[in-house]
Amino acid sequence: MLGAFSVGKTSLVSRFVHSLFSEKYHTTIGVKVDKKQVVVNGEDAALMIWDIYGEDDIQEVRMNYVRGAAGYLLVADGTRSDTLDVARQIRNRVVRDIGDIPFVLLINKSDLTEEWEFSDETLEALKAEGWLTVLTSAKTGEGVEKGFSLLADAIIE
Repeated sequence: MLGAFSVGKTSLVSRFVHSLFSEKYHTTIGVKVDKKQVVVNGEDAALMIWDIYGEDDIQEVRMNYVRGAAGYLLVADGTRSDTLDVARQIRNRVVRDIGDIPFVLLINKSDLTEEWEFSDETLEALKAEGWLTVLTSAKTGEGVEKGFSLLADAIIE
């Protein structure tokens, strides 16, 4: 799980792994690791999910956390357009330092679309660039399973 500070990475993991959502904000310090058993193409698989601290003006995500990963989820907050810029920067660093491994962009907070700063044109442009994108809400659960499943499918292929 990679993305800017406070985009909902931890909340998405909590929703996916434990089916829980909390309104309380908890800053991730370093990395929190969770595991979930899933079925991908009829096969049992264990997803090891590394919830890595959010990137901000002070610190970048260190690529050592990503090295060895089979894939990753980039998370942006639909109510803050600058978080997509951070996602792009992270994606560029991963490709440069690690290689072109599977990823899915989760655009979180789909329950707050009236506050969104992302346009339909922006979403279409991402898809045209080949980015798998899923609109998610850690609060309602919308799109969460789909996002993780798409990544698992991309890794297995």
